[in-house]
Amino acid sequence: MNTRETHPSDLTEVKRPSPSRPGSGRRILRAVALTATVPYLGLKTVWLCGSHLGIPEGSVLREPGPFFNAANAVTLAMDACVILLVLVLTRPWGIRVPGPLLTVPVFVATGLLTPILLGFPGQLLVRAIGFGTDPAVEAARKPFLDPWVFHVVYTGFTVQGLALAALFVPYARERWGRAWRGVTGERLPSSTGVAAAAAAAVGLAVAGVLVYWAFGGAAGLGAERAAAYSADTAVVSAVHAMCALAAGAGALLLARGGTLRARWPLGLAWTGGAAMLSWGAWMTVAALGPQLDGGEGPPATTLLIYAGQMITGLLTGTVLIRFLATRRPG
Repeated sequence: MNTRETHPSDLTEVKRPSPSRPGSGRRILRAVALTATVPYLGLKTVWLCGSHLGIPEGSVLREPGPFFNAANAVTLAMDACVILLVLVLTRPWGIRVPGPLLTVPVFVATGLLTPILLGFPGQLLVRAIGFGTDPAVEAARKPFLDPWVFHVVYTGFTVQGLALAALFVPYARERWGRAWRGVTGERLPSSTGVAAAAAAAVGLAVAGVLVYWAFGGAAGLGAERAAAYSADTAVVSAVHAMCALAAGAGALLLARGGTLRARWPLGLAWTGGAAMLSWGAWMTVAALGPQLDGGEGPPATTLLIYAGQMITGLLTGTVLIRFLATRRPG
């Protein structure tokens, strides 16, 4: 019997939602989200077709190998999945999609887009206040992509992330709103508490190293990556450190229970855990593949941080699943 404390509204009978046609606001958000996929999908498509659009002379991307072509194809497919997600979240048939078939890709999308939503505006801010990369240092770097590519692509990702969040929250409230009503309630079983404590400990260790790198520390980065330090890389490290701390804090709060409104630790655990797992896995795959510039791969310390991110995300996900299982009706 589920004895966790819930909001009084949870005592009413839970009925399966029957969504109506989306209102004008959701239709606008759907159009915005779909439009935001066009720049990235377009660039990936023309690159796969052999175009050098946005790739300057001298860039290693001018002569891509099989790994780079495969990466382009995979990332194109991943962004194309955003189109399907948007349709699921805004069409009447979307409510009948089995939960795991929706929540898993949404979890991954949350994880990949959250650091961009925080990091890209942060990079623009530090540049605006005069902490951008030194022009002389920038000019000395090997060309990779034209600057406009990053602005177009990351602006698109930012819009995608905001639109998807605005569409998913009302969908989830309609379908699974009971999960975050009321307070966290009773403490979860001790085994889940151990997983939460481990998530917090590993996340704290990962965050500590990332903050060290954000403030210019070079140990564990390798010579090439240490030389590439800039305000932009500092922002990226700081954002991932925040996500690590959010994952650990969310897991602990869910496991310990209490009178805190459930939506807050759920939000921390979902976004932080997703970012840790998704980006840790993504960076591990990229690190283990061939280096585009022919340089050294990441040192062991960096690979350990990627592994720590994945471990934090997996442990936080375990706590999330256990918590949500206790919120099911019955």
